Amino acid sequence: MAVKFYLSAFADEAGGGILDQIDALKAHRMTHIEPRGLDHGNISLYTVDQAKELKKILDDNGIGVSSIGSHYGKIEITDDFAPHFEDFKNCVEVANILGTERIRMFSFFFTKGQSLTEYRDEVFERLDKMCTYSLEHGIWCCHENEKDIYGDIAERCLEIYKTFDGKIKGIFDPSNFIQCGQEILPAYDMLKDYIDYFHVKDCLFEGGKVRPAGLGDGHIVELLERFANDKDGEHFLTLEPHLKVFDGLKELEGEGGTADQLKDDYTYPTNRAAFDAAADALDVCLEKANLNDITVRS
Repeated sequence: MAVKFYLSAFADEAGGGILDQIDALKAHRMTHIEPRGLDHGNISLYTVDQAKELKKILDDNGIGVSSIGSHYGKIEITDDFAPHFEDFKNCVEVANILGTERIRMFSFFFTKGQSLTEYRDEVFERLDKMCTYSLEHGIWCCHENEKDIYGDIAERCLEIYKTFDGKIKGIFDPSNFIQCGQEILPAYDMLKDYIDYFHVKDCLFEGGKVRPAGLGDGHIVELLERFANDKDGEHFLTLEPHLKVFDGLKELEGEGGTADQLKDDYTYPTNRAAFDAAADALDVCLEKANLNDITVRS
Protein backbone atom coordinates (compact mmCIF):
# COMPACT_ATOMS: atom_id res chain seq x y z
CA MET A 1 0.00 0.00 0.00
CA ALA A 2 1.41 3.38 -0.99
CA VAL A 3 1.65 6.34 1.33
CA LYS A 4 -0.78 9.23 1.09
CA PHE A 5 -0.28 12.59 2.81
CA TYR A 6 -2.99 14.93 4.08
CA LEU A 7 -2.09 18.53 4.86
CA SER A 8 -3.04 19.97 8.22
CA ALA A 9 -1.99 23.05 10.18
CA PHE A 10 -2.01 24.83 13.49
CA ALA A 11 -4.21 27.44 11.86
CA ASP A 12 -4.37 29.59 14.99
CA GLU A 13 -1.02 30.93 13.79
CA ALA A 14 -2.91 32.59 10.92
CA GLY A 15 -4.77 34.63 13.54
CA GLY A 16 -8.43 35.13 14.31
CA GLY A 17 -11.21 32.76 15.29
CA ILE A 18 -12.15 29.47 13.71
CA LEU A 19 -13.70 31.02 10.57
CA ASP A 20 -10.52 33.01 9.90
CA GLN A 21 -8.49 29.86 10.47
CA ILE A 22 -10.65 27.89 8.06
CA ASP A 23 -10.18 30.63 5.47
CA ALA A 24 -6.40 30.28 5.81
CA LEU A 25 -6.61 26.51 5.42
CA LYS A 26 -8.81 26.73 2.34
CA ALA A 27 -6.53 29.32 0.74
CA HIS A 28 -3.81 26.66 0.72
CA ARG A 29 -6.14 23.74 -0.05
CA MET A 30 -5.48 22.08 3.28
CA THR A 31 -7.97 19.42 4.30
CA HIS A 32 -7.43 19.29 8.08
CA ILE A 33 -6.71 21.35 11.16
CA GLU A 34 -4.83 20.55 14.36
CA PRO A 35 -6.93 22.78 16.62
CA ARG A 36 -5.18 24.63 19.43
CA GLY A 37 -6.12 28.30 20.04
CA LEU A 38 -9.81 28.80 19.24
CA ASP A 39 -12.75 31.12 19.89
CA HIS A 40 -13.30 29.73 23.40
CA GLY A 41 -9.62 29.45 24.30
CA ASN A 42 -7.24 26.50 24.07
CA ILE A 43 -8.69 23.26 22.72
CA SER A 44 -7.29 21.43 25.75
CA LEU A 45 -10.01 22.94 27.94
CA TYR A 46 -12.95 22.85 25.52
CA THR A 47 -16.19 21.55 26.96
CA VAL A 48 -18.26 18.88 25.26
CA ASP A 49 -20.79 21.49 24.11
CA GLN A 50 -18.06 23.74 22.71
CA ALA A 51 -16.58 20.74 20.88
CA LYS A 52 -19.96 19.94 19.31
CA GLU A 53 -20.27 23.55 18.15
CA LEU A 54 -16.77 23.40 16.66
CA LYS A 55 -17.50 20.08 14.95
CA LYS A 56 -20.51 21.54 13.15
CA ILE A 57 -18.53 24.52 11.89
CA LEU A 58 -15.73 22.29 10.63
CA ASP A 59 -18.16 19.88 8.96
CA ASP A 60 -20.01 22.73 7.29
CA ASN A 61 -16.70 23.84 5.79
CA GLY A 62 -15.37 20.42 4.83
CA ILE A 63 -12.43 20.52 7.28
CA GLY A 64 -11.34 17.46 9.26
CA VAL A 65 -9.35 17.26 12.49
CA SER A 66 -5.97 15.57 12.20
CA SER A 67 -5.12 15.60 15.91
CA ILE A 68 -5.97 17.58 19.04
CA GLY A 69 -3.19 20.13 19.57
CA SER A 70 -3.37 19.74 23.33
CA HIS A 71 -0.98 20.92 26.02
CA TYR A 72 -1.21 17.72 28.08
CA GLY A 73 2.14 16.69 29.51
CA LYS A 74 3.26 20.33 29.51
CA ILE A 75 3.42 20.70 33.27
CA GLU A 76 6.45 20.32 35.50
CA ILE A 77 7.15 16.75 36.52
CA THR A 78 6.84 17.96 40.14
CA ASP A 79 3.38 19.52 39.57
CA ASP A 80 0.24 17.76 40.78
CA PHE A 81 -0.77 15.31 38.04
CA ALA A 82 -4.28 14.48 39.30
CA PRO A 83 -6.14 17.60 38.07
CA HIS A 84 -4.13 17.54 34.84
CA PHE A 85 -5.23 13.95 34.22
CA GLU A 86 -8.88 14.77 34.93
CA ASP A 87 -8.77 17.53 32.31
CA PHE A 88 -7.06 15.10 29.92
CA LYS A 89 -10.00 12.70 30.25
CA ASN A 90 -12.31 15.46 29.05
CA CYS A 91 -9.97 16.13 26.11
CA VAL A 92 -10.28 12.47 25.10
CA GLU A 93 -14.03 12.94 24.90
CA VAL A 94 -13.52 16.11 22.85
CA ALA A 95 -11.28 14.18 20.45
CA ASN A 96 -14.03 11.63 19.89
CA ILE A 97 -16.57 14.37 19.23
CA LEU A 98 -14.27 16.02 16.70
CA GLY A 99 -13.70 12.73 14.89
CA THR A 100 -9.96 12.36 15.34
CA GLU A 101 -8.03 9.39 16.71
CA ARG A 102 -5.12 11.45 18.01
CA ILE A 103 -4.16 13.77 20.86
CA ARG A 104 -0.79 15.53 20.72
CA MET A 105 0.91 15.33 24.13
CA PHE A 106 4.24 15.65 25.92
CA SER A 107 6.40 13.98 28.57
CA PHE A 108 6.56 16.70 31.25
CA PHE A 109 8.85 19.64 31.85
CA PHE A 110 12.16 19.47 33.68
CA THR A 111 12.93 23.19 33.83
CA LYS A 112 13.70 23.55 37.55
CA GLY A 113 16.74 21.35 37.77
CA GLN A 114 14.87 18.12 38.50
CA SER A 115 16.80 14.91 37.96
CA LEU A 116 15.78 12.98 34.85
CA THR A 117 16.94 9.78 36.53
CA GLU A 118 15.12 10.44 39.78
CA TYR A 119 11.81 11.24 38.11
CA ARG A 120 12.03 8.77 35.23
CA ASP A 121 9.54 6.35 36.84
CA GLU A 122 7.12 9.19 37.53
CA VAL A 123 7.22 10.21 33.86
CA PHE A 124 6.47 6.69 32.72
CA GLU A 125 3.68 6.16 35.26
CA ARG A 126 1.96 9.33 34.06
CA LEU A 127 2.40 8.43 30.41
CA ASP A 128 1.00 4.96 31.06
CA LYS A 129 -2.12 6.41 32.66
CA MET A 130 -2.70 8.75 29.74
CA CYS A 131 -2.02 6.18 27.04
CA THR A 132 -4.11 3.48 28.70
CA TYR A 133 -7.10 5.74 29.31
CA SER A 134 -7.07 7.25 25.83
CA LEU A 135 -6.74 3.91 24.03
CA GLU A 136 -9.63 2.52 26.07
CA HIS A 137 -11.66 5.30 24.45
CA GLY A 138 -10.32 4.85 20.92
CA ILE A 139 -7.75 7.66 20.97
CA TRP A 140 -3.99 7.49 20.48
CA CYS A 141 -1.61 9.59 22.52
CA CYS A 142 0.91 11.09 20.10
CA HIS A 143 4.11 12.21 21.80
CA GLU A 144 5.88 15.30 20.48
CA ASN A 145 9.54 15.93 21.15
CA GLU A 146 9.89 19.29 22.89
CA LYS A 147 12.67 21.27 24.53
CA ASP A 148 13.06 20.73 28.30
CA ILE A 149 10.73 17.71 28.58
CA TYR A 150 11.82 14.14 29.27
CA GLY A 151 11.45 13.22 25.60
CA ASP A 152 13.47 16.12 24.28
CA ILE A 153 16.15 14.17 22.40
CA ALA A 154 15.87 11.14 20.16
CA GLU A 155 17.34 8.64 22.62
CA ARG A 156 14.73 9.39 25.28
CA CYS A 157 11.94 9.53 22.69
CA LEU A 158 13.00 6.03 21.61
CA GLU A 159 12.93 4.89 25.23
CA ILE A 160 9.34 6.12 25.50
CA TYR A 161 8.26 4.53 22.22
CA LYS A 162 9.82 1.16 23.01
CA THR A 163 8.34 1.13 26.52
CA PHE A 164 4.87 1.92 25.22
CA ASP A 165 5.10 0.12 21.90
CA GLY A 166 1.54 -0.39 20.65
CA LYS A 167 0.18 2.20 23.09
CA ILE A 168 1.69 5.46 21.84
CA LYS A 169 2.56 7.10 18.52
CA GLY A 170 5.31 9.57 17.72
CA ILE A 171 5.27 13.07 16.28
CA PHE A 172 8.50 14.23 14.68
CA ASP A 173 9.22 17.94 15.11
CA PRO A 174 12.58 18.78 13.48
CA SER A 175 12.71 22.34 14.78
CA ASN A 176 12.28 21.22 18.39
CA PHE A 177 15.07 18.69 17.96
CA ILE A 178 17.37 21.35 16.53
CA GLN A 179 16.70 23.59 19.53
CA CYS A 180 17.91 20.70 21.69
CA GLY A 181 21.10 20.31 19.64
CA GLN A 182 19.88 17.08 18.05
CA GLU A 183 21.07 16.16 14.55
CA ILE A 184 17.95 15.60 12.46
CA LEU A 185 18.60 12.73 10.07
CA PRO A 186 20.09 10.39 12.72
CA ALA A 187 17.09 11.21 14.93
CA TYR A 188 14.71 10.32 12.13
CA ASP A 189 16.49 7.04 11.41
CA MET A 190 16.33 6.16 15.10
CA LEU A 191 12.61 6.92 15.45
CA LYS A 192 11.14 6.25 12.00
CA ASP A 193 9.33 3.05 12.98
CA TYR A 194 7.32 4.96 15.59
CA ILE A 195 6.57 8.23 13.76
CA ASP A 196 2.91 8.73 12.89
CA TYR A 197 3.05 12.28 11.57
CA PHE A 198 5.25 15.33 11.11
CA HIS A 199 5.16 18.87 12.34
CA VAL A 200 6.55 20.90 9.46
CA LYS A 201 8.69 23.47 11.25
CA ASP A 202 12.27 24.49 10.56
CA CYS A 203 15.03 26.49 12.25
CA LEU A 204 18.78 26.94 12.45
CA PHE A 205 21.18 25.43 14.96
CA GLU A 206 22.65 28.92 15.32
CA GLY A 207 20.55 30.61 17.97
CA GLY A 208 17.49 28.48 17.30
CA LYS A 209 16.37 30.94 14.63
CA VAL A 210 13.02 29.91 13.17
CA ARG A 211 12.80 29.61 9.39
CA PRO A 212 10.22 28.73 6.74
CA ALA A 213 10.34 25.03 5.88
CA GLY A 214 13.39 24.16 3.81
CA LEU A 215 15.38 27.24 4.81
CA GLY A 216 16.78 25.95 8.10
CA ASP A 217 18.81 22.97 9.26
CA GLY A 218 15.83 20.62 9.47
CA HIS A 219 16.47 18.73 6.22
CA ILE A 220 12.75 19.07 5.51
CA VAL A 221 12.87 17.91 1.90
CA GLU A 222 14.97 14.86 2.71
CA LEU A 223 12.78 14.04 5.72
CA LEU A 224 9.69 14.12 3.52
CA GLU A 225 11.38 11.90 0.95
CA ARG A 226 12.45 9.39 3.59
CA PHE A 227 9.06 9.37 5.28
CA ALA A 228 7.31 8.72 1.97
CA ASN A 229 9.68 5.83 1.22
CA ASP A 230 9.50 4.32 4.71
CA LYS A 231 5.74 4.43 5.29
CA ASP A 232 2.52 3.30 3.76
CA GLY A 233 -1.07 4.25 4.53
CA GLU A 234 -2.38 7.71 5.35
CA HIS A 235 -0.33 10.22 7.32
CA PHE A 236 -0.55 13.91 8.19
CA LEU A 237 1.91 16.70 7.54
CA THR A 238 0.97 19.40 10.02
CA LEU A 239 2.28 22.90 9.34
CA GLU A 240 3.43 24.73 12.48
CA PRO A 241 5.00 27.98 11.21
CA HIS A 242 6.16 29.76 14.40
CA LEU A 243 7.31 32.62 12.15
CA LYS A 244 5.50 35.30 14.12
CA VAL A 245 4.51 35.58 17.76
CA PHE A 246 0.82 34.68 17.93
CA ASP A 247 -1.67 34.76 20.77
CA GLY A 248 -0.79 32.17 23.38
CA LEU A 249 2.75 31.34 22.17
CA LYS A 250 4.41 32.61 25.36
CA GLU A 251 1.87 30.68 27.44
CA LEU A 252 2.52 27.49 25.45
CA GLU A 253 6.32 27.60 25.54
CA GLY A 254 7.39 29.72 28.49
CA GLU A 255 10.58 31.74 28.71
CA GLY A 256 13.33 30.80 26.31
CA GLY A 257 10.92 29.32 23.76
CA THR A 258 10.31 30.27 20.17
CA ALA A 259 8.82 33.62 21.12
CA ASP A 260 12.20 34.61 22.55
CA GLN A 261 14.13 33.23 19.59
CA LEU A 262 12.33 34.84 16.65
CA LYS A 263 14.73 37.11 14.80
CA ASP A 264 14.36 39.86 12.23
CA ASP A 265 15.67 37.81 9.30
CA TYR A 266 12.12 36.97 8.21
CA THR A 267 9.50 39.54 9.12
CA TYR A 268 5.81 39.61 8.28
CA PRO A 269 3.24 42.38 8.75
CA THR A 270 0.52 40.05 10.08
CA ASN A 271 0.04 36.56 11.43
CA ARG A 272 -1.81 35.63 8.27
CA ALA A 273 1.09 36.78 6.10
CA ALA A 274 3.46 34.65 8.16
CA PHE A 275 1.13 31.65 7.85
CA ASP A 276 0.86 32.14 4.08
CA ALA A 277 4.65 32.31 3.76
CA ALA A 278 5.03 29.10 5.77
CA ALA A 279 2.42 27.31 3.67
CA ASP A 280 4.09 28.44 0.44
CA ALA A 281 7.43 27.17 1.74
CA LEU A 282 5.87 23.78 2.49
CA ASP A 283 4.57 23.65 -1.08
CA VAL A 284 8.09 24.23 -2.37
CA CYS A 285 9.40 21.40 -0.19
CA LEU A 286 6.70 19.02 -1.40
CA GLU A 287 7.56 19.87 -4.99
CA LYS A 288 11.29 19.33 -4.42
CA ALA A 289 10.52 15.99 -2.77
CA ASN A 290 8.28 14.99 -5.71
CA LEU A 291 5.37 14.34 -3.36
CA ASN A 292 2.62 16.42 -4.98
CA ASP A 293 1.05 13.35 -6.60
CA ILE A 294 0.55 11.62 -3.22
CA THR A 295 -0.54 14.72 -1.30
CA VAL A 296 -4.30 15.12 -0.95
CA ARG A 297 -5.60 18.65 -1.56
CA SER A 298 -9.13 19.88 -0.97
